[in-house]
Amino acid sequence: MDIVVEGRFLIDGELKQMAVGIEDGKIATMGKLVRGGDERLEFTSGIITPGFIDPHVHFREPGMTAKEDFGSGTMSALFGGVTCVLDMPNTNPPTTDIRTLSDKKASIRRKAHVDYGLFAALTPNMDVNRLAPHVAGFKLFMGSTTGNILMNDDNEIGYLMGDIARSGKVLSVHAEDDDMILRDREESNWDHLRNRPVEAEHNAVRRLSRYRGMRINICHVTDAATAEMAKANGFTTEVTLHHMMFAAENVEGTEYKVNPPIRDLRTRDALCRSVEAGNITMFGSDHAPHTQTDKMQEYATAPGGMIGVETTIPILMNWAMHGRFPLPLLERMGCSNPASVFSLNKGRIKVGMDADLVFFDTKNVTRIDPDALHSKAGHTAYAGTEAIFPDTVMLRGNIQIQDGEYCGSATGVDTVDHPRD
Repeated sequence: MDIVVEGRFLIDGELKQMAVGIEDGKIATMGKLVRGGDERLEFTSGIITPGFIDPHVHFREPGMTAKEDFGSGTMSALFGGVTCVLDMPNTNPPTTDIRTLSDKKASIRRKAHVDYGLFAALTPNMDVNRLAPHVAGFKLFMGSTTGNILMNDDNEIGYLMGDIARSGKVLSVHAEDDDMILRDREESNWDHLRNRPVEAEHNAVRRLSRYRGMRINICHVTDAATAEMAKANGFTTEVTLHHMMFAAENVEGTEYKVNPPIRDLRTRDALCRSVEAGNITMFGSDHAPHTQTDKMQEYATAPGGMIGVETTIPILMNWAMHGRFPLPLLERMGCSNPASVFSLNKGRIKVGMDADLVFFDTKNVTRIDPDALHSKAGHTAYAGTEAIFPDTVMLRGNIQIQDGEYCGSATGVDTVDHPRD
């Protein structure tokens, strides 16, 4: 046995005092007592969770590395308790074919501090079959956002859907019907909200209903009705923390400009109730960094996007410890559900799974300091928010963070190229 970890583990929604033995990067044994081990770690307080999975990040490499790169992005993930990320394709150039995918894989190799998978963006007449074995999933942008890979024509989408279904890969969708997005002058978050109405989200999901039962995932759901429509069609869903926390009535400035937009207070509260009722599958940070200079432009020209991969789970963990959010639901939406949706050998503390473990000292509540975060962005909408950051993080049995300090190396691997199931 390489290492034995003892403590209070969060296993399938229950806290259990036990020992976990790790060998060759996987959980090898579990029980009240596990003997041996070249190394033993004992946590006498706090809780140990599975490593969290973020199925929606934008680490900006290649082409926009002044905003973020794969090294800084995955370091941010690690310090947020996230041990696996799925990265989006709207980079420069966008990841749309085998050449751009191969180039991206080559550029980020040996930079990752957590495990990862890459999406390819749908474009008209693309070769789905050639890409499918090499990607974590496909991404469809039905609404305009960062990057120029909009695809909102039903005929063009339909032409590819058969191959996507046969590939077995998930299709994650930015579900805003671009034909319903207005281009009126914007000077505030209210203007942005009016330009990108919730009806655009509804209609995008409605148009996808002809593909009922396919492995379709609706990203960054902002409305409870959207979640219900998606669920009725057998689709999975993501929700961001920023759409759960903020409301257009309460926030001002470009820090909160994001696509889809921050909604009104009534919509936000209904969304939160939908999450707590178990109607949304998983969390996705939609970590989309821009530099401070980018965000300081006037509202009309400032880019949309917020950072969150490092702060989402620590904020939610603090909520859970204060009774504001169910801990078992946090485990499902942050660990086991995304692992199941994207067929990852992660997300549960179970024999045979990757030994991705995160220890939280649940009494160590801090306030988020933008200068202490690891993203290149250097700013955050969550400044001053209470959070519980992880004390120790293990990736496949390797200690990457200990006592809140980085002590590891860039050992993250592509989950498609190096499957561990």
